Amino acid sequence: MNVSATIEDLYAEILRRNPGETEFHQAAAEVLHSLEPVLRAHPEYVDGRVVERLCEPERQLIFRVPWTDDHGDIQVNRGFRVEFSSALGPYKGGLRFHPSVNLGIVKFLGFEQIFKNALTGLAIGGGKGGADFDPKGRSDGEVMRFCQSFMTELHRHLGEHTDVPAGDIGVGTREIGYLFGQYKRLTNRFEAGVLTGKAVGWGGSHVRTEATGYGTVYFVQEMLATRDRQIDGSRVVVSGSGNVALYAIEKIHALGGRVVACSDSSGYLVDENGLDLELLKEIKEVRRDRIEVYAEARPTASFSRRGSVFDIPCDIALPCATQNELTEQSAVALVKNGVLAVAEGANMPCTPTAVGVLREAGVLFGPGKAANAGGVATSALEMRQNASRDQWTFAQTEARLGEVMRDIHTQCRETAARYGDPENYVLGANIAGFQRTAEAVLAQGVV
Repeated sequence: MNVSATIEDLYAEILRRNPGETEFHQAAAEVLHSLEPVLRAHPEYVDGRVVERLCEPERQLIFRVPWTDDHGDIQVNRGFRVEFSSALGPYKGGLRFHPSVNLGIVKFLGFEQIFKNALTGLAIGGGKGGADFDPKGRSDGEVMRFCQSFMTELHRHLGEHTDVPAGDIGVGTREIGYLFGQYKRLTNRFEAGVLTGKAVGWGGSHVRTEATGYGTVYFVQEMLATRDRQIDGSRVVVSGSGNVALYAIEKIHALGGRVVACSDSSGYLVDENGLDLELLKEIKEVRRDRIEVYAEARPTASFSRRGSVFDIPCDIALPCATQNELTEQSAVALVKNGVLAVAEGANMPCTPTAVGVLREAGVLFGPGKAANAGGVATSALEMRQNASRDQWTFAQTEARLGEVMRDIHTQCRETAARYGDPENYVLGANIAGFQRTAEAVLAQGVV
């Protein structure tokens, strides 16, 4: 069997069937080209057309979201939910509200989610959704009316045993609350397990807010330990300043590292004394302002609209903003400045050429489907607590999160070693996530 030719044929078919969906093409190419050794060792995956089945979503939903703004004008957005794979459990993955959202982005996110969720070892399948709605600058009333309209259509496809969305970019506790309220109104059921990322007071889980950022740092900690290094004393830069970035910064500081830079869509901030996390949280979470305000309040800080946050010398870089933000040029700068480890706190924030530069230079690289799996893992733990009408303490939940991230690191490293490349976490994550899903696909027949 010519496995290389099979993979190329599969990829050509993906391009033909999904024209214009560049982010999905990129995600699929990364996974497919990792699978050659496992497909050669397991011809039953080829015979069973497992890859073809996983590359085609089980269901794709596109719908109109009409709503009325504060001026009484009718606005129309487009909503999406891609239910990719239920082989391991109900579809699980966030909702993203951002003007850039389109079908290709939602499909890339949902495809990544299949393997990320498989790596957690928990009973969750892969899916993703969202809308091209921008909550920035909108009043609470406008956000509520949009969420109610969005859920009016989506609710018929959801359920704690069917599809369980969570938050993503633009969807936080406020949005989840409005979405859940409308779901409850439409169904007449307080079905807490149908959405995760809820407030702790009414069915949410401790650590869910912190989970993705914390989990990324735990993964870095495990990678560094393989080279007898640690976070304590390390100099760190983080891209982004949203939820994932803020809590990655928090955990880095707790472990003795010093985060000297972060960013938003307008530029990046540098504070050589280490970022003042409380000030940053106040600006981003309370005032919902831009990070340049931080530089106005701190004389030790500077803000720049030119260049990249990855131009700042560091030991550890954590891209935590959005897809394809860390380019080949940025990777070259990081390597030149002596970076030891890069871990993706966001979904696919490194371009393929950037990953190639980092790997060739021997930099420890944690791909998003492994390094940022802490968020969805804690969402699954929230589902477990909802099912038992229970709530764990912060310490209990964080301990469980730590266990999951250590297990993911071990899976990735051991799987990569089995195929001859122990430090290739991309290979390890893709194969480990694929094999767990593939076995379930074959066991459940042609469905």
